[in-house]
Amino acid sequence: MRVVLLGTGDAIGTPRIGCSCPQCTHAREHGLQRLRTSLLLEHQGRHILIDTGPDLRQQLLASGSPRIDAVLWTHGHYDHFMGFGEFYRVQKMPDVYAPPQVMDYCGGIFQFLDFRHHPVGAYTPFDLFGIECAFLPVIHPPAYTCGVLLALDGVRIGYTSDAISSLPEETARSLKGVDLLLVDALLPPRLHVPKHMNYQEACDLARDLDAVDFRCVHQSHHMPWDLPHLGTDGETFTF
Repeated sequence: MRVVLLGTGDAIGTPRIGCSCPQCTHAREHGLQRLRTSLLLEHQGRHILIDTGPDLRQQLLASGSPRIDAVLWTHGHYDHFMGFGEFYRVQKMPDVYAPPQVMDYCGGIFQFLDFRHHPVGAYTPFDLFGIECAFLPVIHPPAYTCGVLLALDGVRIGYTSDAISSLPEETARSLKGVDLLLVDALLPPRLHVPKHMNYQEACDLARDLDAVDFRCVHQSHHMPWDLPHLGTDGETFTF
């Protein structure tokens, strides 16, 4: 199984339009960017997307234009599902898996597209091409939001999606000891918002969960480029 970080940015992305902060300036001068956070899984010739952000066309082109077999949606925020329309007239619309609340909302937005809906309740494992998947509720007020747990041949990968560090007890139990944790880290340690983790909170959560390795994703343009464990667009993990 291969896991590709298609994007590691927040809803705005880096560089931010019209911004001359040190991080955005550095990004423009060095050809760097953080596209909206999305993950690509590859296993035995099949391809699964976790979230379909508004940069999806660019991300898929950069990844060799794979045919997507299934999509998982974590929550109904613009930067996590609105790119789904990019499949229109490009390939057969992929099947979508999401918690019922998320499917109702996001599926309603895309009701003009013909695709198969698969609502899956929290903590209910389901199989996709040999990969065991499960949605894990997290706290990202006010939206109902889930992370994702993936398991294959004894390897476990966790993704918090957008979340604060106080995880529901069953979610924390499910993520304990994962081989790779992809964790929301919107801001540097000195800054705080009520709906996301900052870098220090993300690092502390990875430690508390005993993650073997972790990467910070969903980073804003406030995040510097040189901190340890920051995910980068295009970074690939093979298990």
